[in-house]
Amino acid sequence: MRPRKERDEDDGQDRDFVTALARGLELLRAFGREGESLGNRDFAERTGMSKSTVSRLTYTLQKLEYLSYNPDTARYQLAPPVLSLGFSCLAGMPLRQLANPLMQAVAEATTLPVAMAGRDRLSMVYLDRCRGTNAVALNIEVGAHIKLATTAMGRAYLAAMDDDARAAAMEDIRQDEGANWPVVQRGIEGAVESYHARGFCTSIAEWRPDVAAVAVPFKPRDGSPMVAFNCGGSAQTLTRDHVENDLAPRLTDLVRRLAAIAP
Repeated sequence: MRPRKERDEDDGQDRDFVTALARGLELLRAFGREGESLGNRDFAERTGMSKSTVSRLTYTLQKLEYLSYNPDTARYQLAPPVLSLGFSCLAGMPLRQLANPLMQAVAEATTLPVAMAGRDRLSMVYLDRCRGTNAVALNIEVGAHIKLATTAMGRAYLAAMDDDARAAAMEDIRQDEGANWPVVQRGIEGAVESYHARGFCTSIAEWRPDVAAVAVPFKPRDGSPMVAFNCGGSAQTLTRDHVENDLAPRLTDLVRRLAAIAP
């Protein structure tokens, strides 16, 4: 995780920007893998904040019960109140309720999982998931993060962004990927071409060598954040022909049906 530059409270860039609040939220974002615990040094390395700032923030978040502290290890974990914020977010998304039956229908028809996700910086975060019956399907749960740059879902999201927003996102990806950027860039540019030509994006053994998937973006008319839907499974059993000529049409039809009923 690339450290983020610490913001100067007196930089005058935005008088309405509450720096202390932003730093507290950055600290909560520092957690990566599910169940991970972090010490103050870990927070400082991941956020670019000073150790003194981190110490004050972790103390405050612990007092507010957003973090739990283990005195034996001197490390923190996310506490249940953070989870309540996530469930409140999901409950406030009518699009999720509208899309779920359509997703389940595709999952049952293909035997593969179908998911909906939104963007979280350089990741896509799962907002909903419908299981298929395929026993070897990829098991990713709601709340999990996958890469924006190399997954079908992330590429679909990037492809549907306007040019300026996509250029800004790709610059962030370039800095994050380092020497791997030329390969990642070609994958994204190919996905953009695929989306404009065929309405979907794929990632076959590019995010992970064992995963093949297709994804389609959806832009709600009411101005709420864009999401993307994916369907996929084992790259050992799913051929490109099956992904593009069976799974992709089902997902594009899902999005068409959703557009007809979504506000």
